[in-house]
Amino acid sequence: MNDLFDAAGLEREAPRPLADRLRPARLDEVVGQAHLLGAGAPLRRMLDAGRLSSLILWGPPGVGKTTIARLLADDAKLEFEQISAIFSGVADLRKVFERAKARRAAGKGTLLFVDEIHRFNKAQQDGFLPHVEAGVITLVGATTENPSFELNAALLSRAQVFTLNRLDDAALEKLLTRAEAEEGRVLPLTAEARAVLRNMADGDGRFALNLAEEIFAEPETRALIEPDELGAIVQRRAPVYDKGQESHYNLASALQKSLRGSDVDAALYWGARMLAGGEDPRFILRRLIVVASEDIGNADPQALPLAIAAKEAYEFLGQPEGEIAIGQLIAYLGTAPKSNRSHVAFKKAKAAAQETGSLAPPPHAMNAPTKMMKSLGYGAGYVYDHDAADGFAGLDYFPPEMGRRNFYEPSRFGFDAEIAKRLDYWRRKRREKSGS
Repeated sequence: MNDLFDAAGLEREAPRPLADRLRPARLDEVVGQAHLLGAGAPLRRMLDAGRLSSLILWGPPGVGKTTIARLLADDAKLEFEQISAIFSGVADLRKVFERAKARRAAGKGTLLFVDEIHRFNKAQQDGFLPHVEAGVITLVGATTENPSFELNAALLSRAQVFTLNRLDDAALEKLLTRAEAEEGRVLPLTAEARAVLRNMADGDGRFALNLAEEIFAEPETRALIEPDELGAIVQRRAPVYDKGQESHYNLASALQKSLRGSDVDAALYWGARMLAGGEDPRFILRRLIVVASEDIGNADPQALPLAIAAKEAYEFLGQPEGEIAIGQLIAYLGTAPKSNRSHVAFKKAKAAAQETGSLAPPPHAMNAPTKMMKSLGYGAGYVYDHDAADGFAGLDYFPPEMGRRNFYEPSRFGFDAEIAKRLDYWRRKRREKSGS
């Protein structure tokens, strides 16, 4: 076999990617996760006490979840088994559990690392429970999704959740320095291009090293690479964004809260992030229409028509021109006066409707299309407001048994202030006409 390799001119071992060659050999070599692995940190305390329990590692891609699991097994003197929830089924799990039982009988424990554990369905997740409880395995699951949403409560009650951080600029720089030591030369980048490269990685250490590997493939004699040259050499990492999962809702929340807080620049950023991540623009427009009604309301009555117009403009223009209307709408909503008083008023009215049940309107508010209904008093006492001297009859339209309630109290911002003046006027006139 060796002769065949030699004859073909092939290496017996394929070259390993830079990210694999730089995989930490000890926990203290892991960068960016000192809050979990540093002196006195939770995972370090577990190992020092010799009681590693089952746990879930939650964090974005490329921050060391697999590496940490493997090193935890080494430190705890456990056999490391790894499966992926994407490629493994019930038969694979059964084999893993059988091997773990055999090891346990021989006095050796097993750390089972399950990558993408949130991909397993409820029944599959439940299948881990008896083996965890019996001590057959120490389960370490890795997930990029919020465990609160994606993992069974029963599994979460038996495993501690540890949150891993996306790698900050200092951690990424440390990885690049290690890459240069491994390669025996400095990355041919200007200081500005090096900063851009770290930014391109977007907190993903594995991706940062892959980018570095592409740079190292450039001729050693070439001049230092400037920021505007990087795009032709390396591929920018797409922002982490899953339209069906937590990041989808987090960014939508950030967009709406930025608008509510009149931080127009932040709102534009979050809207752009959602579009860059592949979000359906119609979802963004739906959220913006909600903001126009819920958070701006009658402080600027033009906000809702403009939001509807932006939706229609997007449908008419399509991509990419339709995004111009989205940007215009975000800028308008972010700078508009804010009032949620109409939204709050309607919630109060709905609560009152639930509370009061099936009370009938006062007779003057009822319709009387037939003689019989008129004979029963329907419509009696009604005064047509346009016939009143001041265009306001001052009738009370609440159920008599309920009495009047004030639900709507406009703010002092924007057009809301004008509405407040009108309401004060009508309340005063109503009291005058009723003699109260």
